[in-house]
Amino acid sequence: MEPIRILYEDRHLIVCVKPVGVLSQPSPEEQSGDMLSLLREQCSLPYIGLIHRLDRGVGGVMVFAKTQAAAGKLSAFVADRSLTKEYLALVHGMPDPPDGEMVDLLYKDAAQNRSFVVDRKRAGVKDAKLLYRTLRTVTIDTEPLSLVQVHLVTGRTHQIRVQFSSRAMPLYGDGKYGARDHGPIGLWSYRLRFPHPFERGKTVDVCCPPHADHAAFAITPLTEQDASRAAQQFL
Repeated sequence: MEPIRILYEDRHLIVCVKPVGVLSQPSPEEQSGDMLSLLREQCSLPYIGLIHRLDRGVGGVMVFAKTQAAAGKLSAFVADRSLTKEYLALVHGMPDPPDGEMVDLLYKDAAQNRSFVVDRKRAGVKDAKLLYRTLRTVTIDTEPLSLVQVHLVTGRTHQIRVQFSSRAMPLYGDGKYGARDHGPIGLWSYRLRFPHPFERGKTVDVCCPPHADHAAFAITPLTEQDASRAAQQFL
């Protein structure tokens, strides 16, 4: 396996690219080969703190703490939403309107490891909100596929996947949530932006497009025009 790509690093934190297929942290079944283990070995660090997670089938930008103090600060940024996360998603269909928001109630079924959109509040149900904008739509074998940029307001399990699927727009390759095609899920952690935990006035703002050989995003590679629009702040 190639070394983990580091996008930004200082004595407090590391921003890097998680490869598709790699776990964010160890599982009971797999105690090695995850991001924490790989970074600890690659960077020879005694401590690596997990701040957020990406599903195994999703790649892209992640941030990790190099000290417990940094982990506390960064986790607080996640909680108060000053750490912002943006994704690229390849979805079946065409969002209508092309730019907008999705607000739902989500229930996670831990036994199935699935989330569901539900219509009323009850135990275990959480609010979910995201903003999106359509960057481009292409037609493959008469079916539209849309490259969408997503700004997560909340961070629920499988949130992007289930919110688009519930509107008959499953992500490319996401058979768990209704897609008929198979392969890597069309979802990529594109950008993280947050205040530096210890350097006053400094903002860490890092983005990374999907790899050119990503099977889903090779269908709609990010163009310069797409990237220019994606660089604009969500309102």
